[in-house]
Amino acid sequence: MDKHEGRDAGTIRLDDPWYDALAVGWGEGESAGAGEGPGGAAGGGAESSPPTSSPDGAPARAASDIYLEVQRSAAFQEVRGRYRRFVVPATLGFFLWYVAYVIAATTAPGMMARPVFGSVNVALLAGLGQFLSTFLLTWAYARHARLRRDRAALDLRWTVFEQEQVRRADAGENTRGRGAGR
Repeated sequence: MDKHEGRDAGTIRLDDPWYDALAVGWGEGESAGAGEGPGGAAGGGAESSPPTSSPDGAPARAASDIYLEVQRSAAFQEVRGRYRRFVVPATLGFFLWYVAYVIAATTAPGMMARPVFGSVNVALLAGLGQFLSTFLLTWAYARHARLRRDRAALDLRWTVFEQEQVRRADAGENTRGRGAGR
């Protein structure tokens, strides 16, 4: 974070790649003009239309082009694949475990009422197992994200942040203006 001088002195500017002020209005395409949707002037977006070329005459890259390029990249696909490889089986497994508990409780009340020790029966242990499995799954998800996805996702985010900075510099935009200071 940086403090800056001028009219907005005292406000703090976030130079954080996780801060999405740069992504405001991306994805609307070239047709989003004034008054149309989040990217237009009436919609409160950051800019009304992107410049068509950089000062050297080369076509300027729109923010949406950068995001689409990253989305198509092998690194992004790998992060998404790692996410899906954990979440889909975990969700299916937990859902099946929950449905098995409900079905057993409704179709086999005798089995669920069978005492295990003292007044603790199978149904009580299975119900407590539901809570325990929820906490274990949450822990496993957080661990998987930390070890397998977070670093790669942050690297992608920094890549997008750097490309957006280059795009803005090429387009001659003021990087401290427009919604960046908060």
